[in-house]
Amino acid sequence: MTVAAPSIAAMMSYPLKQFVDARMVSELGSGQFTAQGDGGIVAWVYIGTYFSALSIISTYVAQHLGAGRPERGAAYLWNGLFLALLGAVPAFVGAFFIEHLFGAFFADPERVEMASLYCRVLLLGAFFPIAARVVGFYFYGMHKPSVVFIASLLGALTNIVFNYALIFGHWGFPELGLRGAALGTVIASAVEFTLPMAVFCSPRWSRRWRVFGEWRPSRRIVREIIRVGWPGGVTVGNEMTCWAIFMAVIIGRLGEAHSAASWIALRYMTLSFQPTLGLQMAVSAVVGRHIGARDRVAAEHRAWLGMKLGMLYMATCAVLFVVFRDRLFGFFITDEYSPEIAAEILKVGGAVMICAAFFQLFDAMAIIMFGALRGAGDTVWPGLVSAAMSWILIIGVGGSISLLWPELGAVGPWIGAALFITALGTTMVWRFARGPWREIELVREPEAEPESAALPEPAGAAT
Repeated sequence: MTVAAPSIAAMMSYPLKQFVDARMVSELGSGQFTAQGDGGIVAWVYIGTYFSALSIISTYVAQHLGAGRPERGAAYLWNGLFLALLGAVPAFVGAFFIEHLFGAFFADPERVEMASLYCRVLLLGAFFPIAARVVGFYFYGMHKPSVVFIASLLGALTNIVFNYALIFGHWGFPELGLRGAALGTVIASAVEFTLPMAVFCSPRWSRRWRVFGEWRPSRRIVREIIRVGWPGGVTVGNEMTCWAIFMAVIIGRLGEAHSAASWIALRYMTLSFQPTLGLQMAVSAVVGRHIGARDRVAAEHRAWLGMKLGMLYMATCAVLFVVFRDRLFGFFITDEYSPEIAAEILKVGGAVMICAAFFQLFDAMAIIMFGALRGAGDTVWPGLVSAAMSWILIIGVGGSISLLWPELGAVGPWIGAALFITALGTTMVWRFARGPWREIELVREPEAEPESAALPEPAGAAT
């Protein structure tokens, strides 16, 4: 919990910003609320995919820490930032063509325009959330997550302040609506990157860990990050693509009330699983450190303990989803909604929240076991399995139920999503218990200690 508590709080940062954006944008009407969800999830597909691939940085840093070579982790942060800068380039270019993507999904020109407006700003500022995560992965691996927690807290406060100023035009700022919400998110992400980076570059930290010894780009380290990290990026990118199609197309064609109800439900589900993702980062770092120290028994124990903690938390969320579902939805329903639409949103949303409550425990199992496997370097098999399951169950089964039993409304597709999470959680537990990760040796002790602070050549990861 020493590692997990700050990690949990830090991982809440981006979804909390999206949650705040959604609540404030709901004051502008249901159309802009839905557009904020559409634009946000498309931007998140790219941003989340990219920094998920870079999350393996935490594993390398943690394993070097466990092996008694913590100063070698700095090179992974520097090269992660170079990769973040490269990743921001296609996002920047794509921002100017994003209308074509939304135009392929939506027939309503106004919806295309609003979703593109919000998404474009997020893509133009994509470097900051990616870079903030890269620095965070380093501190997670070093078992210093409190640095990221403080930056995330300040970032969340920054987001609230700038949202209030830029969405509604307070304190002399222009009234920018959706664009203001996106700008607030980008500014907050810049704060979250700048503060931990200042700690990393501070004289005290740099002297202790020799952080400027390996600041130049290294093709070897870049290859290591990509070789082991790409499955994590593919997993998140593929899954988020499926969720984007699920929300914007399968749910989106069911009507305003079903779409709004699903977006509200997803906001609360995000607040449920994001703390578990923070716990995942802690489990990954702790497992990696124990494996680096050649103590696989302790690594396995910490993984199972982390899963129990995750299941306890998400079981609590499941109870809250059922008991307080009407109040949770009422928080987002403003006077901008007609009474008929508001009543329909409450009805549909209540059913969706019951469906979400069902799969909370399985979601915890999947999230924590992914982290444990990543900490051990087992990334390829889980990524491929997750990709296949998401298309078969979220899109295939969810879309089929929507077509075959349209009277179910939004609940039909959510049944497919529930089947996906249930199957994924069960499969990841089986994978970890089966134990191929025990044979993986990601980093080795070099035969001779180099005179410089150069990093050792990892042995690679088993698939």
